[in-house]
Amino acid sequence: MKKWSTWRPENAQEQFDCIIIGSGISGLTTGAILAKLGQKVLILEKHFKIGGWTHTFKRKQYEWDVGIHYIGEVHNSYSTARKLFDFASDGKLEWAKMADNYDRIIFPDKSYDFNAPRQRFIDDLVGHFPGTQEKMEEYISAVDTVVRQGRPYFANKALPEWIAKMTYSTMTEKYFKLANRTTKDVIMSIFNDEKILGVLTGQWGDHGLPPDQSSFAMHAMVVRHYLDGGNYPVGGSRMIAETITDHIEKHGGKTFVNAGVDEILLKKDKAIGVRLENGDEILAPKVVSSAGVVNTYGKLLRSSKHAPTFQKRLRKVVPTGSYLCLYVGFNRSAKDIGLETTNLWIYPDYDHDKNIAEFSADSEKDFPVVYVSFPSAKDPAWDKEHPNSATMEVITMAQFDWYDKWASGYWKKHGDEYEAHKEKLSQRLLEKVFEHVPQAKAHLDYYELSTPLTVRDLANYPQGELYGLEHDPSRFQQRWLKPRSDIKNLFLTGQDILTVGVTSALFSGLVTASAITKKDLRKELL
Repeated sequence: MKKWSTWRPENAQEQFDCIIIGSGISGLTTGAILAKLGQKVLILEKHFKIGGWTHTFKRKQYEWDVGIHYIGEVHNSYSTARKLFDFASDGKLEWAKMADNYDRIIFPDKSYDFNAPRQRFIDDLVGHFPGTQEKMEEYISAVDTVVRQGRPYFANKALPEWIAKMTYSTMTEKYFKLANRTTKDVIMSIFNDEKILGVLTGQWGDHGLPPDQSSFAMHAMVVRHYLDGGNYPVGGSRMIAETITDHIEKHGGKTFVNAGVDEILLKKDKAIGVRLENGDEILAPKVVSSAGVVNTYGKLLRSSKHAPTFQKRLRKVVPTGSYLCLYVGFNRSAKDIGLETTNLWIYPDYDHDKNIAEFSADSEKDFPVVYVSFPSAKDPAWDKEHPNSATMEVITMAQFDWYDKWASGYWKKHGDEYEAHKEKLSQRLLEKVFEHVPQAKAHLDYYELSTPLTVRDLANYPQGELYGLEHDPSRFQQRWLKPRSDIKNLFLTGQDILTVGVTSALFSGLVTASAITKKDLRKELL
């Protein structure tokens, strides 16, 4: 495991071409591209590890991911996603393909396997719902169409402002025909079947909104992303950050942890650097924020004359809800226990919107979703580094305001009542999981629950957000969610600029670097 350098005041004397706030995949990708193009890059991370949602943590002999569970479109070297991962990591990042059955959607009466490749996905679902062949093909065609039509929409974000304005209508008109509709609206217009709707939207947790709230465009991007199967980084998700930072440092860039940024420094409405939480000031001709728009516009630019405008914009978007994650360790290998690479999505009912509404009103109700991932089974390097052990991650939704009475505390110091609350939730989650993975129960050795307060304290999301901003239809109408800010020399990157997900955040780094260099880097680099 790579050791990260802690920020020291003397580092402020160095000269940098670009300061990047935050070391998530978007910031790292932006940094890798700029560094490869000859710019000296400085990446500042508030946390004590680089990587954002791609870092891992250890307890005893176990190691868990905090955000990566599977990634599509990277096992084929010719895919654009794979090419960009290869570029950012200097070709050092390796991938292991999961079983063709990448997701299992589980309801009380029946389970549905999502299998790759896409034709098998279609055939299997038609097998479950006879007579729907033409409708299923129409549905997949709609998925393909909105994803394809989204390319010019997202490309418009990287264009110079005057060109972007001039071409906006022609580059977005077709996309909005489906992006402006909810997932439920589109699917029901094809099938008019609530059960099929529940099955087809069984991956809603991958973007955070149930079908009656989410944009069909976001649903389609997730579905299409996995139609050819899922993959996992060899060595665990920390290898993403480790290989990319090696690439950045190879080209003269620097990365530092324990370097929280307090404010972006401005002079005559131009970004000139940053001030750290310890008071150190670092100057550079360009600043990129990968900290999310809520943090960037709501906190880091609080002294800007545009602050009232920024606050008005933030009121037009909604941060996503939060979540619980139970990290579990077993004292036998995944093979010995019989754990598979297939992810489990466990639901109490086919109506996801109803499930969420009931749980939001009463947290004692059934969990609206329980997502189960087995990272040690997915990683071919696991057994060598962690013999006779296996891991599991269990995720469900939560609301930040449920934790208001403990919110003034600090990480790991919220008190006995909080710990008792966590233990109760942990037992509820374990009980649900062992209904479906009973063979693992005898080998349970360790578990630890993270809550929205954990996310706030360690990921620096003020409301413990899971995915930044919600992906409802109105989100895609926010033209200000783009790499160029209203402040000269200040750029943004991350999932708020494009969409949720590691691969989207990866591409946001490319879009931001294109905006900075005023070049079509997709063509130039890939």
